[in-house]
Amino acid sequence: MSTGVELPQMGEGTVQAPGRPPAAGLLAWAGIVGPTLFTVAFILQALFRPGYSHMAEPVSALAAGPSGWIQNANFLVFGALMMAFALGLQQGIRPTRRGVVGPALLVLSGVGLILAGVFPWALDASGEYIVSPGHIVGAYTAFLPAGLGLIVLSRRMARDPSWRRLASYSLGSGIVVAVLFMATGPLAVPDDAPLHDWAGLLQRATVAVWFSCTIVLALRLLRLARGGEVTS
Repeated sequence: MSTGVELPQMGEGTVQAPGRPPAAGLLAWAGIVGPTLFTVAFILQALFRPGYSHMAEPVSALAAGPSGWIQNANFLVFGALMMAFALGLQQGIRPTRRGVVGPALLVLSGVGLILAGVFPWALDASGEYIVSPGHIVGAYTAFLPAGLGLIVLSRRMARDPSWRRLASYSLGSGIVVAVLFMATGPLAVPDDAPLHDWAGLLQRATVAVWFSCTIVLALRLLRLARGGEVTS
C-alpha cells in the first residue's frame, strides 16, 4: 500500500521532501524576519544616538535613555519570532528520540530575548550604564541556549536527508556562538578587560554567526514547506 510519501532510496541523487505541516512555512518566515528586523532596528537606532559606538558598546546599551523603549520592543518582538521559528523547526525536521531538546533550547533562547527587553539597561544620574541582574539572566538565557540549541539540533538534522547537508553548518555555528559568548564575559565586559574597547564588536560577531545560521535554516524550512526537492 502506498503511503503517498517517497522515502530516500539508495543510489538516488534526488528525493521528494517529506510532507511538512502547512504552518511550517509561515513559521519559517519568523526565522527570516526576526534577525533581519532586529538588525535593521538597532542599526537605525544607533544612527540617532550621538556618541554610540558599535565597536565598544553592546546592542543592549541602546535601551538606556529616553528612546530606549524602541530597543526594548525590538527585543520583545525578536524573542517572540524566535520562539515561533523554533516551533517551525520542530515541525519541519524529521522527529527523533529526544529530538525536541534542540527546538526547546531555541524556545528558551527566545524567552531570554524577552527577558532582555523586560529588564533593560538604564542610566544613572551621572550618565553611567546600569545593568540589572534580570538583563544578565536574559543575556545568558538568550545566547547560550541559542548556541547549544543549534548544536543539539544538528544531530537531528543529520538523520533527515532533507537537512543533512546543513547539519555540520548548524553544529559549527552553535559552537562558535557558545564559545564567543562565554569568551566575551572575561575578555571584554570588565572595565579593565583586555578587549573591553571592542566589546560591541565581539557581540556583533557572535550575533552575525547566530543570525546567519538562523536565516539559512529558515530558508531551508521555507523551501521544504513549499514542497521543494532535496539532495540526499
